[in-house]
Amino acid sequence: MLSRLSISDIVLIDRLDVDFRNGLSVLTGETGAGKSIVLDAFTLALGARGDAALVRDGAEQGQVVAAFDLPKKHPARELLRANDLGDDDGEVILRRVQLADGRTRAFINDRPVSVQILRELGTKLVEIHGQHDERALVDPAVHRAVLDAFGGNAELAAKTRALWQAWREQEALVAAERERNERAKRDADYIRNAVDELTKLAPQPGEETTLAGRRASLMRAEKVAGDLKDAHDVIAGSGSSVPEIASALRRLERRQQEAADIVGGPAKALETALNSIEEARLGLEAAMRLADYDPQELERNEERLFALRAAGRKYGSAVDDLPAVAARFEGDLAAIDQGDANLKKLEAAAQQAEREFRETAKKLSEARAATAKKLDKAVQAELPPLKLERAEFISEIESNPSSPGPDGYDRVEFWVRTNPGARPGPMMKVASGGELARFLLALKVVLADRGSAPTLVFDEIDTGVGGAVSDAIGARLARLAQKVQVLTVTHAPQVAARAVNHFLVAKEAVQGGKRVNTKIATLDDKKRREEVARMLSGADVTDEARKAAERLIAGAAA
Repeated sequence: MLSRLSISDIVLIDRLDVDFRNGLSVLTGETGAGKSIVLDAFTLALGARGDAALVRDGAEQGQVVAAFDLPKKHPARELLRANDLGDDDGEVILRRVQLADGRTRAFINDRPVSVQILRELGTKLVEIHGQHDERALVDPAVHRAVLDAFGGNAELAAKTRALWQAWREQEALVAAERERNERAKRDADYIRNAVDELTKLAPQPGEETTLAGRRASLMRAEKVAGDLKDAHDVIAGSGSSVPEIASALRRLERRQQEAADIVGGPAKALETALNSIEEARLGLEAAMRLADYDPQELERNEERLFALRAAGRKYGSAVDDLPAVAARFEGDLAAIDQGDANLKKLEAAAQQAEREFRETAKKLSEARAATAKKLDKAVQAELPPLKLERAEFISEIESNPSSPGPDGYDRVEFWVRTNPGARPGPMMKVASGGELARFLLALKVVLADRGSAPTLVFDEIDTGVGGAVSDAIGARLARLAQKVQVLTVTHAPQVAARAVNHFLVAKEAVQGGKRVNTKIATLDDKKRREEVARMLSGADVTDEARKAAERLIAGAAA
């Protein structure tokens, strides 16, 4: 329900704050007091089109804030969660800023949003009905859902949508399989050759990386092995000087006894050199064994790697994806070999899905037809007191099994016949402004809280009707307000007398009379009686009018 409305710098409104409660709330006031301005501001907060003319003269911007109290499981909270606009607790606050240059800004729970999201949320929170309103129940797009809600067919309708989706998905599988089979048959020879080639090649996931790494390692080993062999040839090959050094060392050793002091040092140095060379030889031979590689392995490695990369180019695939390519070709070949077996299975499943959908859709159509009769009868019972005793309400259902959809076979639209013998037609086109508002009221009373937003607003739906009809309208608004919050702008004392909350919209002079400001006052019992008396008698409120107002209020409460 709407709990609070705050308006600032909108047309004639400087600042206005109103707290609302459950039940029937009425807004009254003299013509031109600003009731329409309040409603225009409210609709702005709900996502209506902005207008620079709404900004008060001299202000840079206007603002409207509407706060709502909602139960945790209200559908509006699903929209909030889907758009990350708050949790399941606390108020839901809609705010709209209208700039003087025509631009607007929208916020939900102080988070900036698009006007589209604001409007979508607004439709879940508030329905506005008036003589010229083109939303809510006037929109044929919602009539089918309203009928299902009234008849308790929502679960059957949801099942129908689910079966429709299952049928569509199964049909998509059939189409994909048929296309695959046709493509496979066209390319049968190519596919068989591809399967043979890839089967022989047998590519493995990650094989390219492994082969490339091994190839690089082998090529490095080839280069290192050559350098090691060259070094080994220097110290151990046929041209090595090691034998000559060893011979020289032996000769010096034989001279040790004759001239140890002369040859001892050089002999020791030569012995050390020979030992170092021998150590180097052993090290080189060990390194050569480590660096040993098989040239044939390198050749085999490269052939495998190049074959894989060639296959990747041929089939337009990364080498690592070749196993998946092979699997796809094998699947296509299997489809060819199996003929139409898989397709027939899928077609059978699609036919079963269609049968299940059509059976459920038929049940839903039958349930809607039965519900339509009940709804028409219930609405018809509400029409005579609303001075529509010669009118007829009709739930027109156009059922077309040859053109099914997610909601079944049925197109639903509320029609009316305003006079006997007249041709019935869509409610919006056939009913006049005053008639339309009363038809909508009768329908909302019958629907009560089924398919309704938590707050309903009726804008002067009693215009142009007499006292008895106004009283009937008031009675029905009061009944409706037992289920949902109802706000109504009215000039009828019979409607105002039934209010639980009464707000007076009036103008006051400000700035020494240079301009006026619209304000709203919550009326206590005494002031409420005075306002109802004014609505009965006009500008001059008499004692007789006050007594009549008391009787009217007392009668409404009885």
